Amino acid sequence: MAAYQFGWSGEGARQGGKYVRAALTLACARAVGGADRQAVPAAAAVEMVHNLSLLYDDVLDGDTVRRHRAAAWQVFGPSSAARSADAMMLTAFDVLSEADGPDGPVAREASAALMDVLIQLAVGESLDLVFEGRTQVTLAECLEMVSGKTASLFACACRLGALYGGADRVVCAQWAEAGHDLGMAFQLVDDLLGIWGDPAVTGKPVFNDLKNRKMSVPVVAALTSKTPAGDELARLYSQPGGDTANLARLVEEAGGRAWTRDRAAQHATAAHGRLRRLTAVPSALEDLEALCTVVIRRVH
Repeated sequence: MAAYQFGWSGEGARQGGKYVRAALTLACARAVGGADRQAVPAAAAVEMVHNLSLLYDDVLDGDTVRRHRAAAWQVFGPSSAARSADAMMLTAFDVLSEADGPDGPVAREASAALMDVLIQLAVGESLDLVFEGRTQVTLAECLEMVSGKTASLFACACRLGALYGGADRVVCAQWAEAGHDLGMAFQLVDDLLGIWGDPAVTGKPVFNDLKNRKMSVPVVAALTSKTPAGDELARLYSQPGGDTANLARLVEEAGGRAWTRDRAAQHATAAHGRLRRLTAVPSALEDLEALCTVVIRRVH
């Protein structure tokens, strides 16, 4: 089942993810003077945590499509998906020990960072579910959710890359801060794609987040805009069904799309700034800055 989730087997195989987090881990290792191969265990662990979060996310949200094909739980069942996610989590901790053994200082520090991010992911996902049952959510609450469910893993990817590349704790924390900003930008763009993305590119149904009444950042920005369009959106969003295209129009008219796009750009710019202030190998830094640009301009 893990092979299916990674896009390695089953119908529609080779439709795997973007591996952005793994790429971040390897690039950060290079940036601090290490080599790609040193950080491969960390990159693998980060990618496993990302995919186990997707397994849980699809089950909890009832999403039936992932990466242009049936979500894993649709093929194997929700119980099998949960067990596979648990196995990925245990394997992630196991591979981290390849650097210096399970009791080595790098493995211990990496495992602590991974445990912390798993907790943050759980909190972020829990907030996501709680918000679906509420009619009022603040932007601060929504951004806290984004920080937990997405940005925390980007921060961890950069931290582990720097750690396995040989950096000390202070430097690792600085790389994690850059990763957090990049992760915030990534999720904000993802929220935009969840409403206005092309299904042929994103692999998800059109207006999927609106259909599921997700309290995503564009929606919350619109609902809290104190505009006529925002008020109308609030009235319709509390009711099941309806014209999702009209909901998307109201989100945009209330300023939710523009607010989210601007906030994503702010976080991407902040990530750029943090990267430039770090002492890094120039070629790796260029790769990371290019990744910041890709994140803000991506279409899937």
